[in-house]
Amino acid sequence: MSKRVFFSFHYQDVIDFRANVVRQHKLTKNDNAGYFDASIWEEAKKTGEIALKRLINDELKNTSVTAVLIGTDTYDRRWVRYEIVKSLSKGNSILGIHINNIPGKDQKTKSSGLNPFDYLGIQYNSDGTRVDFYEYRNNKWVLYKDLDGYTISKVNDERKGKFFKLSYFYNTYDWILDKGYDNFSNWIK
Repeated sequence: MSKRVFFSFHYQDVIDFRANVVRQHKLTKNDNAGYFDASIWEEAKKTGEIALKRLINDELKNTSVTAVLIGTDTYDRRWVRYEIVKSLSKGNSILGIHINNIPGKDQKTKSSGLNPFDYLGIQYNSDGTRVDFYEYRNNKWVLYKDLDGYTISKVNDERKGKFFKLSYFYNTYDWILDKGYDNFSNWIK
């Protein structure tokens, strides 16, 4: 069955063309990459905060995978963080793809951006029935404000009361070094 993929990215990476390479690669392949693009364009950000959250939530409906395209400043973008946390609470599979090794419009590459999964975390309560979201801001972990935690089925005893960065759970790849053009459909399985 084909996967519906939601792409989360900083719009600057669309301007620089790096995000487009990943998002549109299936159009240049002879085979079907096995996903449908369900991205939101930057113009939606001109609306109010509540309307934007609603739009993101609607775009995430009927998706099963969230691919975070990691450029230079992706880790620090408020709406990318919201898309990641909302994807987690929705139950999507999540992965990160570093895109700075893709030549931009200027044909230059950049050093890898910071992993946004290192700047978001979850904490299970002491009895393992609730999870709360955290983000790293101003050199400390603070409760995430854009989306509340939620009640869960009990987790393994070793996770009760503990905090984890999302990078503990989610893989990241490099589009160029890990041959994303050939391997993307395997990454989203």
